Formats: sequence, C-alpha cells, structure tokens
Amino acid sequence: MSAPQVHPTISALREHLAAARAKGARIAMVPTMGALHEGHLSLVRAAREHAEHVVVSIFVNPTQFAPTEDFDAYPRDEQSDLDKLAAEGVESVFMPGRAEMYPEGFATSVSVGGPAEGLESASRPHFFAGVSLVVTKLLLAALPDVAIFGEKDYQQLCVIRRFVRDLNIPVQVLGGETVREPDGLAMSSRNRYLDTATRATAARLPEVLFDTARRLEAGAPPAPLLDQAIAALAASGFNVDYLELREADTLAPLASGTRSARLLVAARLGTTRLIDNVALTLPA
Repeated sequence: MSAPQVHPTISALREHLAAARAKGARIAMVPTMGALHEGHLSLVRAAREHAEHVVVSIFVNPTQFAPTEDFDAYPRDEQSDLDKLAAEGVESVFMPGRAEMYPEGFATSVSVGGPAEGLESASRPHFFAGVSLVVTKLLLAALPDVAIFGEKDYQQLCVIRRFVRDLNIPVQVLGGETVREPDGLAMSSRNRYLDTATRATAARLPEVLFDTARRLEAGAPPAPLLDQAIAALAASGFNVDYLELREADTLAPLASGTRSARLLVAARLGTTRLIDNVALTLPA
C-alpha cells in the first residue's frame, strides 16, 4: 500500500497529472470535503472503473457555508482520510489551503439557475453559488476525463451537470449511488453530529422516504401523501425543510404525464441537518 502523492497547489497538481497523461492515463476526479466514509470510498472505486489515475480533492469550501452554519465545526481528519485513500490505491490527492483556492483579491462568482432553484436554495440561498464556484475551480485545476459525485446530494449533482454543459467544461460527470447504513440512513460526514438518541431517530427519515415513494409508485395522489409524510417526520421530532417530488433529470416541478421522478427531503434533527432522495417511476 503506497501513499498517494499530496499536492497543495494547483500548479503541482497540474504538473503531476500532465505526466500521467503523457503516459496515456485517463484521469478521474472525486471532489470531497474530507471526513471520508464508505460513501466517498464507493465513489473512488467507481472512478477506478473509468480511469487509470484517480485524484481525490479534500477541501472544506468556505463559500458554501453561511455565517451561521458549521464551517468551523465541520469534521476534519486529514491523516485518516489519506490512510483510507492509500488503501484504495489512489494516486493523487489535491489538498489546497484556502489562499490557494481564493487568493487575495478573488472577485469571481458562478451563478446557476434551472436545477439550482428551490429545494436546498430555499433554506440555503448561498449554497449552490459556493458549490458551483469551487467545483468549477477543481475541475479546471485537474481537467479530469471523468468526475464522480454522489447521488445522495442529488440536486447538487444536477446543478454540476448543468453548469458543466453550459460552460463547456470538457469532463464527463457521473453519479455514484447513495451508500446507506444498515438501518437505511444515507452515509454523510454530518452523521457524526448525531448522539445516540438522535441517531436512532434518524433512521425514520429514509423509512418515511421509501414508504412514500412506494405509495407514489402504486398510484397514491402526491399532495395528500406528501403532507402525511411531513406530518409523520414532524411527529418523530424532525423539523422538515422540504419534502418534494420533482422531475428526475431537470428537477423542474412535476408536470402532467411525467413518469421519471425524484423524491427529495431535507430535515433537521436537533442541530443536525439531513438530506436524502430516492428515484421512482410514477404510474402512467
């Protein structure tokens, strides 16, 4: 097991990847904020299926956090992350500091409409501007052939696909399936915030989500069913930000006749905010 080569600067990363390309290697990138778990590692394994050289970025991006959010408290464990990536055979890790990504005088933003509208943006209006900016910079730093993002953050995946197309960034964006704990809870770095009691309650979120999806696929009318699901989560102690049914590819509001859909939820349990989603096919 050899340690991946860690690059703190864009210039060092580009030089290393240029040498890999010169040897004929395809490059796959997995952008992360660290605190790696099995969900992240599943994306690394998916990346390996598409390229000979895998680069993982670790950067807790300040521009996607509001002042009241958990930037300072966000879990960080760089040595554990590097050990896990070494075990997966990752060749390169891009680990820049804040000044490398946002040097003094930085004055550029990226704004996305379409799939960025509503859902997460309703309660976190700053979020997708920060995500779009940092992912644009990461993709331009590495210029990978393929980039892998988790479907747990499904709206984020749709937003990234949109701006990559719109800006003609030459990378194929792929989604990796959500990895779940044995009780169904989607793996997330923020699950570390849950204490014993709230961790037990958290499993109610995917339970309600999947039960609602099954009933929608069976033909139940969406509006009353979604209201019932929100009420069920509230009764379990969740403060629900949204539970919505959207068109799967564009995340536009569901139109008559749409069959391919996504059911998306965000809810707070104590001080921890959890998100999840599930794909479903509505009856004709």
